[in-house]
Amino acid sequence: MFPWLIKCAGVAVALLLACGLATAHFGAALQQPTVTTRDGTIITLNRYVREPAPDLALVGSSVAWRLKEEYFSRPGVRNLALAGGTPVTSLDIIAKQKSLPKIVLIETNVLTRLPDEALIDKFSGDTHAETLFLRPVRTAVAAYETWNHTPPNPAEARAGRDRLLSEPPSNFDNKVYLDRAVEQMNDEDPTVMTRVNVARIHAFIDDAERRGSRAFLLEIPFAPEIEESRMVRTSKAIVHAAFPDHARWLPIHPPVKELRWADGVHLDERSALLVVRAIESALAERGQ
Repeated sequence: MFPWLIKCAGVAVALLLACGLATAHFGAALQQPTVTTRDGTIITLNRYVREPAPDLALVGSSVAWRLKEEYFSRPGVRNLALAGGTPVTSLDIIAKQKSLPKIVLIETNVLTRLPDEALIDKFSGDTHAETLFLRPVRTAVAAYETWNHTPPNPAEARAGRDRLLSEPPSNFDNKVYLDRAVEQMNDEDPTVMTRVNVARIHAFIDDAERRGSRAFLLEIPFAPEIEESRMVRTSKAIVHAAFPDHARWLPIHPPVKELRWADGVHLDERSALLVVRAIESALAERGQ
């Protein structure tokens, strides 16, 4: 009886180790994509739900995704912005955790996409659908991926910031990409989806502040041509009508003449750092 049980247990352990090593080797986990933007999203969200709630969480689209955590001089920052996504996905995940960040910054530049319900379900804290057999494999793979994407230490991050600031603004000619982005954003009517997402943001803010958190809305600068596009102008009108209280917003004042965008929409690295500095300055003015 006991030798049989020991043998079965040994086989199970061997299978788990084999699955974990094979998954790590091939770069994919069960129900996880290969190493893509979405894979990075899963790593980021997995780290968020496993660690204590941070002091500050930033949510948004690919616009805010460029604001890397190591660009912040203050500790305890988690960037949950999703490339190709909406801030509502991360807000729903944050809201379902037992503890909330002290501050949540909500980028409102792009609100035209549906929330990712699969990600919300995966990180909602409800693990009843995950079998006991698969859970160790997921944990092992998540630990491997997190180790493989270790953020820089504070000294390295500070050196990286200093290096970026010492460089001149980029002289890259983005006209081809800018013209294409303007055309696409003039063709898009964001009205319906923006209103849907605004309603969900409103609900999150009400719930979060009842639980002791603070939420601020944030607009990250676009290139002037993008700012004048139909999508941006319409979205801004809807969001500001829904949130007319100036205290709800975190106005930032980066040196606009030094900002550069690879495509008119997404900041380059140096510009993203300048925007982060403007965010930290604005938070300091609010006593946050």
